[in-house]
Amino acid sequence: MIEAPTDAAIDRAARALLAGGLVAIPTETVYGLAADASRRDAVERVYAVKGRPAGHPLIVHVPDAATARRWARLDARAERLVGAFWPGPLTLILPRLPDAPAWACGGQDSVGLRCPSHPVAHALLARFVALGGAGLAAPSANRFGRVSPTRAAHVADDLGDDVPTVLDGGASDVGVESTIVDLTRARPALLRPGRIGRDALEAVLGEPLGDRDADAPRASGTLAAHYQPRTPVELVERGGLDARIAALRGARVAAWSTHPPGGAVAAWVEAPADAAGFEAALYDTLRRLDARGADRILVEAPPAGPAWDAVRDRLGRAAHRDG
Repeated sequence: MIEAPTDAAIDRAARALLAGGLVAIPTETVYGLAADASRRDAVERVYAVKGRPAGHPLIVHVPDAATARRWARLDARAERLVGAFWPGPLTLILPRLPDAPAWACGGQDSVGLRCPSHPVAHALLARFVALGGAGLAAPSANRFGRVSPTRAAHVADDLGDDVPTVLDGGASDVGVESTIVDLTRARPALLRPGRIGRDALEAVLGEPLGDRDADAPRASGTLAAHYQPRTPVELVERGGLDARIAALRGARVAAWSTHPPGGAVAAWVEAPADAAGFEAALYDTLRRLDARGADRILVEAPPAGPAWDAVRDRLGRAAHRDG
């Protein structure tokens, strides 16, 4: 059931979470499927509803840095990033405290922590902690590997009766998942790009970020194939859309590009010219095009440059095909 986020609804949701229930919640990035991260049964229910493999860690959402310190050791680097970017779309992978619950950590000694800035998520977390909770595991509220939800209706479409309550906080402002930074090793590393870019992070850290490597902790949203609609997605270089449509003669094509295609298509959506606008529209547009019953979704490849890192990352995973 989709509910307006009144004070009464937020209180009911917090109490349901403490009792081991699931609640879909809005954040500034995407909607999350929330459960009490301290309860094994609740976290296992998240994995079951999503169809998510057990070894894939979840991100624990907290209302503030003080609560984060109940889960992990925050060193000087973490404190600087928290001070600069929390609340906001930044997840930190940190060494988990020995007595902190491990259910959301995918069998690792690290934990991913984030403090969302969406007012509904923030109010719910504050109420949850005030009632005795410690943090909410909240991966995207969709079936594993599929397109993330940025509206309450997306959650209802994907998960249906598996989630009794969806708090409606409107469309997600950011629209792509949080930036993930690993702080468990000597050199910090960027594990997943997001709205907060490498340059901003390095300016606060005062040192360069490494890249994800084989020794990095496992983290959410880093599989080669992810964020995928049912209709196959294909990236097309700029200027090559019409030629690709012609080459797919006989196929029903849906297209997302900055200019209308010259050939006939089942659907066309104009792509935003700016990276932030593209991020905000990304998942909603993929869902709209997926619903058109096309044989393929052609997406004009985004420009080069660091501002587009998150878009390129998500589209690359959406278009990935094994073999």
